[in-house]
Amino acid sequence: MSSTRIRVLIADDQDLVRVGFRLILDAQEGIDVIGEAADGLTCLDMVRQLRPDVCLVDIRMPGLDGLEVTRRLAGPGVVDPVQVVVITSFDHDDYINTALRNGACGFLLKDATPALLVEAVRAAARGDALVSPAVTVRLLKRLEEQTSSSRSGSDPSGSPLSARELEVVQRVAVGRTNQEICDELFLSLSTVKTHLGKIHGKLGVRNRVEVAAWAWANGAVRAG
Repeated sequence: MSSTRIRVLIADDQDLVRVGFRLILDAQEGIDVIGEAADGLTCLDMVRQLRPDVCLVDIRMPGLDGLEVTRRLAGPGVVDPVQVVVITSFDHDDYINTALRNGACGFLLKDATPALLVEAVRAAARGDALVSPAVTVRLLKRLEEQTSSSRSGSDPSGSPLSARELEVVQRVAVGRTNQEICDELFLSLSTVKTHLGKIHGKLGVRNRVEVAAWAWANGAVRAG
């Protein structure tokens, strides 16, 4: 981050959404909303000028949609990426893979609770990702449904991960925090973090959302 305070830019074409998110975030200790954009091009311009730590990006915006904005801000090859949380209503499942490939580090429902909004911003600012049972697991279950036909019963035992790493991945995929993984697997926090680092390297992923997406798409965990 650029400072000890989290600087947030909100990009959404709905005035009420931007105002609501600003009111919630500005009321939090250590979070400042530094700007609002009503379209994708304005969002990119404001990011260049203001250099926020976290950008909340709506998928549906005029000019450039949130998926393209995410790619330009956080995608592969971006020299100085910005942490992007994509705002979605889940009504277009095919956006999910694109958002992940384009570097999104979290997903948020338009009607998210204030606590979830704050959690998403703080997680993104840490360089982590929002993976919660209420949001991302629902999203990833749909991803699993989309990819199940192409998997043809693929077996995660053929993955590059060890048995213990698969256990960690399975828990990430259903929204467990690092501490919850520690408690369930009787591991220290440092050991869990070491496993996650190795998992990221072996799978070629950047964050927990991508780890969870890999798990659902490769049969390491099943919906339901």
